Amino acid sequence: MALHESAEMYLETIHVLTKEKSGVRSIDVAEALNYSKPSVSRAVSNLKTGGYLKTDKDGFLTLTEAGRQVAEKIYARHTLIRDFLIHLGVDQEVAEDDACKIEHAISDESFFALKRYVKTL
Repeated sequence: MALHESAEMYLETIHVLTKEKSGVRSIDVAEALNYSKPSVSRAVSNLKTGGYLKTDKDGFLTLTEAGRQVAEKIYARHTLIRDFLIHLGVDQEVAEDDACKIEHAISDESFFALKRYVKTL
């Protein structure tokens, strides 16, 4: 299953929330992304079908190994791009918003080149 930007956002959000909370439910994702509960429910169902996510009997969400890999990749891109933009003098809020857009579109080649460059700073 090829993932779209929205699916990557869901996985990244679940990853981040898992770091902040002991258990993450769909309602937490809906609140974090400011999405409707039905939209999150549909996305969760699709991610489960795709093998990226599991839910337990209490409704807690857990990333599968495949889901964790995607989430960590997107999160690493997000944080590096955001921090680099802030380093360049971009306002933190603008850098956060721009990183959210760029993280999904940047190629692996460009990301790794940027990562190498940032390490030289």
